[in-house]
Amino acid sequence: MNRISIAKVKALYKSGAITPQKLIEQIIEASNVDEEYNIWIIKPDLSFIQPYLDELINKSPEQCPLWGVPFAIKDNIDIKGLPTTAACPGYAYEAKEDAIVVKRLLEAGAIPVGKTNLDQFATGLVGTRSPYGEVHNAIKPELISGGSSAGSAVAVARGLAAFSLGTDTAGSGRVPAALNELVGLKPTVGAWPTKGAVPACASLDCITVMANALEDVYMVDSIARGYEETDCWSKKSEIPEASLPIKILLPEEEPVFYGDYAKEYRAAWHTAVVHIKQCGIPIATIDYNFLSKAAKLLYEGPCVAERWADLGEYVASHPDQVFPVTKEILTSPCKKNYDATSVYKTQHQLKEYKHKAYELMKDAVLVMPTCGGTWTREQVRNNPIATNSDMGRYTNHCNLLDMCAIAIPGERAAEDIPFGITLFATAPNEGLIKGLAQQLMS
Repeated sequence: MNRISIAKVKALYKSGAITPQKLIEQIIEASNVDEEYNIWIIKPDLSFIQPYLDELINKSPEQCPLWGVPFAIKDNIDIKGLPTTAACPGYAYEAKEDAIVVKRLLEAGAIPVGKTNLDQFATGLVGTRSPYGEVHNAIKPELISGGSSAGSAVAVARGLAAFSLGTDTAGSGRVPAALNELVGLKPTVGAWPTKGAVPACASLDCITVMANALEDVYMVDSIARGYEETDCWSKKSEIPEASLPIKILLPEEEPVFYGDYAKEYRAAWHTAVVHIKQCGIPIATIDYNFLSKAAKLLYEGPCVAERWADLGEYVASHPDQVFPVTKEILTSPCKKNYDATSVYKTQHQLKEYKHKAYELMKDAVLVMPTCGGTWTREQVRNNPIATNSDMGRYTNHCNLLDMCAIAIPGERAAEDIPFGITLFATAPNEGLIKGLAQQLMS
Protein backbone atom coordinates (compact mmCIF):
# COMPACT_ATOMS: atom_id res chain seq x y z
CA MET A 1 0.00 0.00 0.00
CA ASN A 2 0.98 3.61 -0.47
CA ARG A 3 1.76 5.67 2.61
CA ILE A 4 -1.24 7.37 4.17
CA SER A 5 -1.78 10.40 6.38
CA ILE A 6 -4.61 11.54 8.62
CA ALA A 7 -5.55 14.24 6.10
CA LYS A 8 -5.56 11.74 3.24
CA VAL A 9 -7.77 9.29 5.14
CA LYS A 10 -10.22 12.05 6.05
CA ALA A 11 -10.35 13.26 2.46
CA LEU A 12 -11.05 9.75 1.15
CA TYR A 13 -13.88 9.30 3.64
CA LYS A 14 -15.37 12.71 2.89
CA SER A 15 -15.35 12.10 -0.87
CA GLY A 16 -16.92 8.67 -0.46
CA ALA A 17 -13.97 7.05 -2.23
CA ILE A 18 -13.61 4.52 0.59
CA THR A 19 -15.20 3.56 3.91
CA PRO A 20 -13.41 2.73 7.16
CA GLN A 21 -14.49 -0.89 6.73
CA LYS A 22 -12.97 -1.11 3.27
CA LEU A 23 -9.77 0.65 4.32
CA ILE A 24 -9.22 -1.79 7.18
CA GLU A 25 -9.87 -4.73 4.86
CA GLN A 26 -7.22 -3.36 2.49
CA ILE A 27 -4.78 -2.97 5.40
CA ILE A 28 -5.39 -6.58 6.45
CA GLU A 29 -4.70 -7.77 2.92
CA ALA A 30 -1.55 -5.65 2.62
CA SER A 31 -0.27 -6.84 5.99
CA ASN A 32 -0.45 -10.41 4.71
CA VAL A 33 1.63 -9.40 1.70
CA ASP A 34 4.20 -7.77 3.99
CA GLU A 35 4.38 -10.70 6.41
CA GLU A 36 8.12 -11.23 5.82
CA TYR A 37 8.83 -7.77 7.28
CA ASN A 38 7.97 -9.11 10.78
CA ILE A 39 6.01 -5.97 11.60
CA TRP A 40 3.38 -7.47 13.86
CA ILE A 41 3.05 -9.47 17.04
CA ILE A 42 -0.75 -9.23 16.79
CA LYS A 43 -1.43 -8.63 13.12
CA PRO A 44 -4.45 -6.79 11.69
CA ASP A 45 -7.58 -8.92 11.89
CA LEU A 46 -11.28 -8.15 11.96
CA SER A 47 -11.72 -10.44 14.98
CA PHE A 48 -10.61 -7.56 17.24
CA ILE A 49 -10.89 -4.55 14.88
CA GLN A 50 -14.57 -4.94 13.93
CA PRO A 51 -15.99 -3.68 17.26
CA TYR A 52 -14.08 -0.42 16.83
CA LEU A 53 -15.41 -0.06 13.29
CA ASP A 54 -18.95 -0.75 14.48
CA GLU A 55 -18.58 1.89 17.19
CA LEU A 56 -17.99 4.58 14.53
CA ILE A 57 -21.75 4.59 13.91
CA ASN A 58 -22.16 6.21 17.33
CA LYS A 59 -19.46 8.79 16.74
CA SER A 60 -19.47 11.91 14.61
CA PRO A 61 -16.58 12.69 12.22
CA GLU A 62 -17.10 16.35 13.04
CA GLN A 63 -16.64 15.76 16.77
CA CYS A 64 -14.02 12.99 16.58
CA PRO A 65 -10.80 14.32 15.02
CA LEU A 66 -9.44 10.81 14.36
CA TRP A 67 -12.71 9.24 13.16
CA GLY A 68 -11.83 6.03 11.30
CA VAL A 69 -8.07 6.76 11.22
CA PRO A 70 -6.05 3.51 11.50
CA PHE A 71 -3.15 3.41 13.94
CA ALA A 72 -0.66 0.80 15.18
CA ILE A 73 0.35 0.19 18.80
CA LYS A 74 3.74 -0.97 20.01
CA ASP A 75 3.28 -4.22 21.89
CA ASN A 76 4.50 -2.89 25.20
CA ILE A 77 1.42 -0.62 25.39
CA ASP A 78 -1.91 -2.00 26.58
CA ILE A 79 -5.13 -2.24 24.62
CA LYS A 80 -8.00 -3.82 26.49
CA GLY A 81 -8.67 -7.46 25.71
CA LEU A 82 -5.46 -8.09 23.76
CA PRO A 83 -2.20 -9.57 25.04
CA THR A 84 0.73 -7.31 25.83
CA THR A 85 3.98 -9.23 25.29
CA ALA A 86 6.80 -6.64 25.22
CA ALA A 87 8.19 -9.13 22.65
CA CYS A 88 8.54 -11.82 25.31
CA PRO A 89 5.94 -14.61 24.89
CA GLY A 90 6.35 -15.86 28.44
CA TYR A 91 5.78 -12.38 29.88
CA ALA A 92 2.46 -11.90 28.04
CA TYR A 93 -0.66 -10.84 29.91
CA GLU A 94 -4.13 -9.85 28.75
CA ALA A 95 -4.66 -6.14 29.25
CA LYS A 96 -7.64 -5.39 31.50
CA GLU A 97 -7.90 -1.79 30.35
CA ASP A 98 -6.51 0.53 27.71
CA ALA A 99 -3.36 2.53 28.32
CA ILE A 100 -4.39 6.13 29.02
CA VAL A 101 -2.99 7.39 25.70
CA VAL A 102 -4.71 4.59 23.77
CA LYS A 103 -8.00 5.36 25.52
CA ARG A 104 -7.77 9.01 24.48
CA LEU A 105 -7.09 8.11 20.86
CA LEU A 106 -9.95 5.60 20.77
CA GLU A 107 -12.32 8.21 22.18
CA ALA A 108 -11.21 10.47 19.32
CA GLY A 109 -12.35 7.80 16.85
CA ALA A 110 -9.04 6.17 15.90
CA ILE A 111 -9.05 2.49 14.88
CA PRO A 112 -6.33 0.18 16.27
CA VAL A 113 -5.08 -2.20 13.59
CA GLY A 114 -2.57 -4.32 15.52
CA LYS A 115 0.24 -4.67 18.07
CA THR A 116 3.71 -4.16 16.62
CA ASN A 117 7.02 -5.95 17.04
CA LEU A 118 9.79 -4.38 19.09
CA ASP A 119 13.20 -4.95 20.58
CA GLN A 120 12.34 -7.11 23.58
CA PHE A 121 11.33 -5.10 26.66
CA ALA A 122 12.12 -1.98 24.59
CA THR A 123 15.82 -2.66 25.13
CA GLY A 124 17.54 -1.83 21.86
CA LEU A 125 17.69 0.63 18.96
CA VAL A 126 18.01 -1.83 16.09
CA GLY A 127 14.72 -3.75 15.72
CA THR A 128 16.39 -7.17 15.58
CA ARG A 129 16.15 -8.24 19.25
CA SER A 130 12.84 -10.06 19.11
CA PRO A 131 11.77 -13.71 19.14
CA TYR A 132 9.05 -12.64 16.69
CA GLY A 133 11.69 -12.00 14.03
CA GLU A 134 13.93 -9.17 12.89
CA VAL A 135 11.88 -6.22 11.64
CA HIS A 136 12.98 -5.32 8.10
CA ASN A 137 13.57 -1.74 7.04
CA ALA A 138 10.56 -0.48 5.08
CA ILE A 139 12.66 0.95 2.24
CA LYS A 140 15.69 -1.35 2.04
CA PRO A 141 14.76 -4.63 3.75
CA GLU A 142 18.29 -5.93 4.34
CA LEU A 143 18.93 -2.93 6.62
CA ILE A 144 17.77 -2.56 10.21
CA SER A 145 14.45 -0.88 10.90
CA GLY A 146 15.70 0.85 14.02
CA GLY A 147 14.24 0.11 17.43
CA SER A 148 12.89 -0.43 19.81
CA SER A 149 9.67 0.82 18.17
CA ALA A 150 10.56 -1.14 15.05
CA GLY A 151 7.24 -2.52 13.90
CA SER A 152 5.47 0.75 14.69
CA ALA A 153 7.72 2.66 12.28
CA VAL A 154 7.56 0.09 9.50
CA ALA A 155 3.77 -0.22 9.76
CA VAL A 156 3.43 3.49 8.97
CA ALA A 157 6.16 3.47 6.33
CA ARG A 158 4.50 0.51 4.55
CA GLY A 159 1.10 2.23 4.50
CA LEU A 160 -0.52 -0.04 7.09
CA ALA A 161 -1.35 2.78 9.50
CA ALA A 162 -1.63 6.55 9.34
CA PHE A 163 0.31 6.88 12.59
CA SER A 164 1.70 4.63 15.28
CA LEU A 165 2.51 4.67 18.95
CA GLY A 166 6.00 3.82 20.12
CA THR A 167 7.93 4.35 23.31
CA ASP A 168 11.18 6.21 23.86
CA THR A 169 13.72 5.90 26.65
CA ALA A 170 16.98 6.25 24.71
CA GLY A 171 15.81 7.08 21.20
CA SER A 172 13.27 4.40 20.37
CA GLY A 173 10.73 6.84 18.95
CA ARG A 174 13.31 8.73 16.88
CA VAL A 175 15.83 6.24 15.46
CA PRO A 176 13.20 4.08 13.68
CA ALA A 177 11.52 7.25 12.41
CA ALA A 178 14.78 8.36 10.81
CA LEU A 179 15.58 4.98 9.26
CA ASN A 180 12.12 4.70 7.71
CA GLU A 181 11.72 8.34 6.62
CA LEU A 182 9.08 9.38 9.14
CA VAL A 183 8.46 12.17 11.60
CA GLY A 184 8.92 11.02 15.19
CA LEU A 185 7.81 13.17 18.13
CA LYS A 186 9.18 12.53 21.62
CA PRO A 187 7.41 14.89 24.00
CA THR A 188 8.82 15.99 27.31
CA VAL A 189 8.93 13.19 29.89
CA GLY A 190 5.54 13.08 31.62
CA ALA A 191 3.68 15.18 29.04
CA TRP A 192 1.88 12.04 27.83
CA PRO A 193 0.73 9.59 30.51
CA THR A 194 2.68 6.32 30.47
CA LYS A 195 0.18 4.35 32.54
CA GLY A 196 -0.51 1.14 30.63
CA ALA A 197 2.96 0.87 29.09
CA VAL A 198 5.45 -1.77 30.24
CA PRO A 199 8.26 0.18 31.94
CA ALA A 200 11.81 0.12 30.62
CA CYS A 201 13.18 2.94 32.80
CA ALA A 202 9.99 4.27 34.35
CA SER A 203 11.41 7.68 35.29
CA LEU A 204 12.56 8.29 31.70
CA ASP A 205 9.99 6.50 29.53
CA CYS A 206 7.82 8.36 27.04
CA ILE A 207 5.04 7.18 24.74
CA THR A 208 5.70 8.64 21.30
CA VAL A 209 4.11 9.00 17.88
CA MET A 210 5.45 8.40 14.37
CA ALA A 211 3.72 9.50 11.17
CA ASN A 212 4.39 10.59 7.62
CA ALA A 213 3.35 14.20 8.18
CA LEU A 214 4.38 16.80 10.73
CA GLU A 215 0.79 17.96 11.23
CA ASP A 216 -0.21 14.38 12.05
CA VAL A 217 2.16 13.97 14.99
CA TYR A 218 0.94 17.25 16.43
CA MET A 219 -2.71 16.32 15.96
CA VAL A 220 -2.05 13.12 17.89
CA ASP A 221 -0.08 15.13 20.46
CA SER A 222 -3.05 17.43 21.02
CA ILE A 223 -5.20 14.40 21.92
CA ALA A 224 -2.68 12.28 23.83
CA ARG A 225 -1.11 15.06 25.91
CA GLY A 226 -2.39 16.03 29.33
CA TYR A 227 -2.14 15.32 33.02
CA GLU A 228 -3.54 12.02 34.29
CA GLU A 229 -4.23 11.92 38.01
CA THR A 230 -3.91 8.13 38.23
CA ASP A 231 -0.39 8.17 36.73
CA CYS A 232 2.37 9.05 39.19
CA TRP A 233 4.74 9.98 36.33
CA SER A 234 2.29 12.33 34.63
CA LYS A 235 2.96 16.07 34.57
CA LYS A 236 0.86 19.07 33.64
CA SER A 237 1.98 20.11 30.17
CA GLU A 238 0.20 22.46 27.78
CA ILE A 239 -0.13 21.79 24.05
CA PRO A 240 2.91 23.58 22.60
CA GLU A 241 2.38 26.69 20.50
CA ALA A 242 4.77 26.93 17.57
CA SER A 243 7.41 29.64 17.82
CA LEU A 244 10.91 30.10 16.46
CA PRO A 245 14.10 29.95 18.54
CA ILE A 246 16.32 32.98 18.86
CA LYS A 247 19.22 30.81 17.72
CA ILE A 248 20.02 27.34 16.38
CA LEU A 249 22.82 25.35 17.96
CA LEU A 250 24.97 23.01 15.89
CA PRO A 251 27.83 20.75 17.04
CA GLU A 252 31.21 22.45 17.06
CA GLU A 253 32.97 19.35 15.76
CA GLU A 254 31.63 17.31 12.88
CA PRO A 255 29.54 14.39 14.18
CA VAL A 256 30.99 10.90 13.92
CA PHE A 257 29.50 8.81 11.10
CA TYR A 258 29.72 5.03 10.85
CA GLY A 259 28.70 1.98 8.83
CA ASP A 260 28.75 1.24 5.12
CA TYR A 261 27.02 4.54 4.32
CA ALA A 262 29.13 6.82 6.53
CA LYS A 263 30.29 8.92 3.56
CA GLU A 264 26.72 9.36 2.32
CA TYR A 265 25.44 10.22 5.80
CA ARG A 266 28.17 12.84 6.20
CA ALA A 267 27.20 14.45 2.89
CA ALA A 268 23.51 14.40 3.86
CA TRP A 269 24.36 16.11 7.16
CA HIS A 270 26.29 18.84 5.33
CA THR A 271 23.27 19.35 3.05
CA ALA A 272 21.02 19.60 6.10
CA VAL A 273 23.31 22.19 7.69
CA VAL A 274 23.14 24.34 4.54
CA HIS A 275 19.35 24.13 4.67
CA ILE A 276 19.31 25.04 8.36
CA LYS A 277 21.49 28.09 7.77
CA GLN A 278 19.04 29.31 5.14
CA CYS A 279 16.35 29.74 7.82
CA GLY A 280 17.66 33.17 8.68
CA ILE A 281 17.98 32.32 12.37
CA PRO A 282 21.36 33.02 14.02
CA ILE A 283 23.62 29.97 14.28
CA ALA A 284 25.93 29.12 17.17
CA THR A 285 28.06 26.05 17.83
CA ILE A 286 28.51 24.08 21.03
CA ASP A 287 30.92 21.49 22.27
CA TYR A 288 28.78 18.34 22.24
CA ASN A 289 31.16 16.26 24.37
CA PHE A 290 29.28 16.80 27.64
CA LEU A 291 26.08 15.49 26.03
CA SER A 292 27.98 12.43 24.82
CA LYS A 293 29.17 11.85 28.39
CA ALA A 294 25.61 12.13 29.64
CA ALA A 295 24.43 9.70 26.96
CA LYS A 296 26.94 7.08 28.07
CA LEU A 297 25.57 7.15 31.60
CA LEU A 298 22.32 5.55 30.43
CA TYR A 299 23.91 2.17 29.71
CA GLU A 300 27.48 2.44 30.97
CA GLY A 301 26.64 3.42 34.54
CA PRO A 302 24.18 2.63 37.31
CA CYS A 303 21.24 4.21 35.44
CA VAL A 304 20.77 0.89 33.67
CA ALA A 305 19.88 -0.59 37.05
CA GLU A 306 16.45 1.05 36.72
CA ARG A 307 15.68 -1.46 33.98
CA TRP A 308 16.57 -4.25 36.39
CA ALA A 309 14.39 -2.65 39.07
CA ASP A 310 11.41 -2.77 36.70
CA LEU A 311 12.07 -6.12 35.00
CA GLY A 312 14.63 -7.97 37.09
CA GLU A 313 12.20 -10.17 38.99
CA TYR A 314 10.80 -11.61 35.76
CA VAL A 315 14.22 -12.00 34.10
CA ALA A 316 15.71 -13.72 37.14
CA SER A 317 12.86 -16.23 37.37
CA HIS A 318 12.48 -16.81 33.60
CA PRO A 319 16.02 -16.57 32.15
CA ASP A 320 15.23 -18.89 29.23
CA GLN A 321 12.38 -16.63 28.09
CA VAL A 322 14.61 -13.62 27.52
CA PHE A 323 16.45 -12.85 24.29
CA PRO A 324 20.21 -13.44 24.95
CA VAL A 325 21.44 -9.93 24.19
CA THR A 326 18.52 -8.43 26.14
CA LYS A 327 19.37 -10.57 29.15
CA GLU A 328 23.01 -9.50 28.92
CA ILE A 329 22.01 -5.83 29.09
CA LEU A 330 19.41 -6.21 31.81
CA THR A 331 21.72 -8.22 34.07
CA SER A 332 24.74 -5.93 33.59
CA PRO A 333 24.11 -3.82 36.72
CA CYS A 334 24.03 -7.00 38.83
CA LYS A 335 27.41 -8.05 37.49
CA LYS A 336 28.96 -4.64 38.12
CA ASN A 337 27.69 -4.40 41.70
CA TYR A 338 26.76 -0.72 41.61
CA ASP A 339 26.14 0.65 45.09
CA ALA A 340 24.05 3.55 46.35
CA THR A 341 27.04 5.88 46.28
CA SER A 342 27.60 5.29 42.56
CA VAL A 343 23.93 6.02 41.87
CA TYR A 344 24.10 9.36 43.68
CA LYS A 345 27.38 10.29 42.01
CA THR A 346 25.74 9.64 38.64
CA GLN A 347 22.69 11.70 39.60
CA HIS A 348 24.98 14.57 40.55
CA GLN A 349 26.81 14.32 37.22
CA LEU A 350 23.52 14.37 35.37
CA LYS A 351 22.40 17.39 37.35
CA GLU A 352 25.52 19.25 36.24
CA TYR A 353 25.03 18.20 32.60
CA LYS A 354 21.36 19.22 32.67
CA HIS A 355 22.20 22.62 34.15
CA LYS A 356 24.82 23.21 31.47
CA ALA A 357 22.44 22.12 28.72
CA TYR A 358 19.64 24.36 29.98
CA GLU A 359 21.99 27.36 30.18
CA LEU A 360 23.24 26.78 26.62
CA MET A 361 19.76 26.10 25.22
CA LYS A 362 17.84 29.10 26.57
CA ASP A 363 15.36 29.96 23.79
CA ALA A 364 17.47 27.83 21.42
CA VAL A 365 17.13 24.56 19.51
CA LEU A 366 19.95 22.06 19.15
CA VAL A 367 20.09 20.20 15.83
CA MET A 368 21.93 16.91 15.40
CA PRO A 369 21.80 13.94 13.02
CA THR A 370 19.25 11.49 14.38
CA CYS A 371 21.67 8.68 13.56
CA GLY A 372 25.25 8.73 12.36
CA GLY A 373 24.69 5.77 10.05
CA THR A 374 22.94 2.46 9.72
CA TRP A 375 23.69 -1.25 9.54
CA THR A 376 22.53 -4.34 7.76
CA ARG A 377 20.62 -6.78 9.92
CA GLU A 378 23.46 -9.25 9.43
CA GLN A 379 26.02 -6.76 10.75
CA VAL A 380 23.94 -6.27 13.89
CA ARG A 381 23.57 -10.02 14.30
CA ASN A 382 27.36 -10.38 14.21
CA ASN A 383 28.07 -7.48 16.60
CA PRO A 384 24.88 -6.75 18.54
CA ILE A 385 26.21 -4.53 21.33
CA ALA A 386 28.53 -2.13 19.49
CA THR A 387 26.21 -1.58 16.53
CA ASN A 388 23.31 -0.83 18.84
CA SER A 389 25.42 1.59 20.91
CA ASP A 390 26.28 3.55 17.79
CA MET A 391 22.60 4.03 16.96
CA GLY A 392 22.07 5.85 20.26
CA ARG A 393 25.07 8.12 19.93
CA TYR A 394 22.95 11.25 19.32
CA THR A 395 19.77 10.26 21.15
CA ASN A 396 20.61 8.73 24.55
CA HIS A 397 21.12 12.03 26.37
CA CYS A 398 17.63 13.38 25.67
CA ASN A 399 15.41 11.95 28.40
CA LEU A 400 18.19 11.91 30.98
CA LEU A 401 18.48 15.69 30.63
CA ASP A 402 14.72 16.38 30.43
CA MET A 403 14.56 17.45 26.80
CA CYS A 404 11.91 17.16 24.13
CA ALA A 405 12.78 16.17 20.57
CA ILE A 406 11.39 15.73 17.10
CA ALA A 407 13.03 13.67 14.37
CA ILE A 408 12.31 14.87 10.84
CA PRO A 409 13.44 13.54 7.45
CA GLY A 410 16.17 15.25 5.48
CA GLU A 411 17.36 14.56 1.97
CA ARG A 412 18.21 10.91 1.45
CA ALA A 413 21.82 9.88 1.96
CA ALA A 414 21.54 7.58 -1.06
CA GLU A 415 18.77 6.25 -3.29
CA ASP A 416 17.26 3.88 -0.72
CA ILE A 417 18.91 5.31 2.40
CA PRO A 418 16.86 7.81 4.40
CA PHE A 419 18.60 10.42 6.51
CA GLY A 420 17.10 12.54 9.25
CA ILE A 421 17.89 15.21 11.78
CA THR A 422 16.58 15.75 15.30
CA LEU A 423 15.63 19.04 16.90
CA PHE A 424 16.11 19.23 20.68
CA ALA A 425 14.82 21.77 23.18
CA THR A 426 14.46 21.96 26.94
CA ALA A 427 11.22 20.78 28.52
CA PRO A 428 9.62 24.26 28.80
CA ASN A 429 10.36 25.01 25.13
CA GLU A 430 8.48 22.36 23.15
CA GLY A 431 7.00 25.11 20.98
CA LEU A 432 10.46 25.91 19.62
CA ILE A 433 11.02 22.50 18.05
CA LYS A 434 7.50 22.62 16.65
CA GLY A 435 8.06 26.02 15.05
CA LEU A 436 11.47 25.18 13.63
CA ALA A 437 10.26 21.82 12.30
CA GLN A 438 7.43 23.61 10.50
CA GLN A 439 9.87 25.99 8.90
CA LEU A 440 12.37 23.30 7.87
CA MET A 441 9.66 21.06 6.39
CA SER A 442 7.71 23.78 4.60
